[in-house]
Amino acid sequence: MSEHRMTPNSPLADGEEVLTSFSADRATYIRTNTWMAAIAMIAGMAVLWFMGNAHIWTGAVGGLLAVSVRALYLMSEELSVRWDLTNQRLLGPMDRAIRLGEIKELNKLGSVVQVVTSSGNKYLVKYQGDPQETIRKINAAKLGGAV
Repeated sequence: MSEHRMTPNSPLADGEEVLTSFSADRATYIRTNTWMAAIAMIAGMAVLWFMGNAHIWTGAVGGLLAVSVRALYLMSEELSVRWDLTNQRLLGPMDRAIRLGEIKELNKLGSVVQVVTSSGNKYLVKYQGDPQETIRKINAAKLGGAV
């Protein structure tokens, strides 16, 4: 996917203005993937230990390599994602557009903000350096206040 598709491309409506943008934070991306690698290493070693394999250290190597390759492969795409918060909608990549009145819940899942709509659709604003601040800004826009 190109960087062009990872930013909002929905046209703004009359009277709609962008209040702020949420981009993925590089340090948060690296920290999140480091934790995933550590968990994968432990899980790989545990599986081999339960299977009776004498070379449990290979589980650590496999877990580290799997997550590292994935993280490096996806890094440029994940870090190019941007969500724009307007006075009317939350606009995301690939034509995602959520009216502020449709947002039912905002949940913090680690470094991710999960946006749940009234119809049950779920969207992820990933790798936020301060997910609580992202939630605060979206809630402020919903109430018509300053972001």
